[in-house]
Amino acid sequence: MPMSLDEYQIAQMYMVMKMQQQNTTSNEGVEVLENRPFEDEVLGKGQYTSKFYHLQSKAPAWLTTFAPSDALLMQEEAWNAYPRCKTVIKCPYFTRFSLTIETVHKADNGCSENVHGLSKDLLAARQVEIIDIASAARDYWSYVVGSNNMDFTKFRSLKTGRGPLLEGWQDRCDPVMTAYKLVTIDAPYWGFGYRLEQTFLAGERALFLESHANCFAWIDEWFGMTMEQIRELERQSDFSLNKKLGKELLVASDEELEERGSIESKWSVRQSNRL
Repeated sequence: MPMSLDEYQIAQMYMVMKMQQQNTTSNEGVEVLENRPFEDEVLGKGQYTSKFYHLQSKAPAWLTTFAPSDALLMQEEAWNAYPRCKTVIKCPYFTRFSLTIETVHKADNGCSENVHGLSKDLLAARQVEIIDIASAARDYWSYVVGSNNMDFTKFRSLKTGRGPLLEGWQDRCDPVMTAYKLVTIDAPYWGFGYRLEQTFLAGERALFLESHANCFAWIDEWFGMTMEQIRELERQSDFSLNKKLGKELLVASDEELEERGSIESKWSVRQSNRL
């Protein structure tokens, strides 16, 4: 990514909020169950979130031949102790299915070999894929997941002057950082388990590309924001998402309940200030 570690933390939070707002309607989208601080011995201090993803319209045709339309109700738990994060995704319909994403963010250009400290056996089984946000390659899941069609070979940020991203930009860019994502998936179902695994892997790959492309494409929107400002927008966004779906949100304190408001008005003010 053509940004620093500190910038990426803001960029990622802004991107998640905006994409969730764009993809949530009264019928499907993101339902936030819980959003609170956490602390444990492994990751340290960070933010814990629990969400439901209602993805009925995104179910592939082959899956709907034997599973109901709500089979793609996904439950996500995430522990964000930046620069380390862990996400676990499960599917209530497929109770034995699990997908785990362990992320390490580093201020390098993707040259680190084993940031997750894997054993020799796991390294031998690991498949490495490099996702280039400037890539124009698209597949079925790219169109299902999002609609970013930014041509980064012609893009330049007005606020930072970064861009365009030409071939080999990772070796010339300053600042630069990499999100190393270790994805582990298990769908132990006879007859369709492998196909289910490949479907979710393809979906995650497309989501990684779309979300990180958006991080850079929206740089002039989030650049200069503070962590306090982004947390405030995050709280407002969580309430707004659940309001669209007619759901309630479990918050960490009574103070957060008092901070409810219209994300639409906050977002409009933010957009107007940028203009």
